Amino acid sequence: MAEAKGSAENGQPVVTDVKPPPERLYGRQRGHPLRPRQERLLDETLPRMRFPLERAADPASVFGHKPEQIWFEVGFGGGEHVLAQTNAHPEVGYIASEVFHNGLCSLLSRLVPVGEEATAPVPEMLRLWDDDARQVLNVLPDACLDRLFLMFPDPWPKARHAKRRFVHPQNVALAARVLKSGAVWRVASDDPTYQAWVQEVMAAQDYFEAPEPVLTRPEGWFPTRYEAKAIAAGRQPMYWTFTRR
Repeated sequence: MAEAKGSAENGQPVVTDVKPPPERLYGRQRGHPLRPRQERLLDETLPRMRFPLERAADPASVFGHKPEQIWFEVGFGGGEHVLAQTNAHPEVGYIASEVFHNGLCSLLSRLVPVGEEATAPVPEMLRLWDDDARQVLNVLPDACLDRLFLMFPDPWPKARHAKRRFVHPQNVALAARVLKSGAVWRVASDDPTYQAWVQEVMAAQDYFEAPEPVLTRPEGWFPTRYEAKAIAAGRQPMYWTFTRR
């Protein structure tokens, strides 16, 4: 794990020094070869939904109408959580990032009919980003987000992977900059290494109220396929709610 000094009250080490995150946090962008329909989704549908970086200074302007709040999801996997949240909260402007092409296609395939990849209307309150989420977060204005999600991120289980995890001291500061006072950052993980790392990093920061995680998915949190796989495999998910001070 990262170099650490001192101890938290629970006896866990407290992060005091960890290598800066690399320019690119993620691993592969593709799994199995894409089918023609998936290629069309990436070529014809995704560009119509991609978050425009040039308008990041006024993120509310990128949606079909002015949102009541703006939420951001880092790494949406298959998109189940994105769909559930946007369906439950149509008044919210939702920015969702995912680099894995198969995951992007999984979400996009539920948004447009077959054969209408270039022409079907796309959700006006949902914008996607298909590269490192920090590229958007870095150019957003201060205190513009009302909620941030990190749901079952890739575990990056080895010690040398610490710098690649989104929960990282520098990224915690980045999240704090873009979140409003009182805004919530939800994190969920089933990986013991990542769970211990979240506890360690969040115990060493003062941007967020950081209560202990709960072991049952809280009300208002929607399930994902990764959560289901974890539970089926006998792993115990943890759910954190961090509130911006």
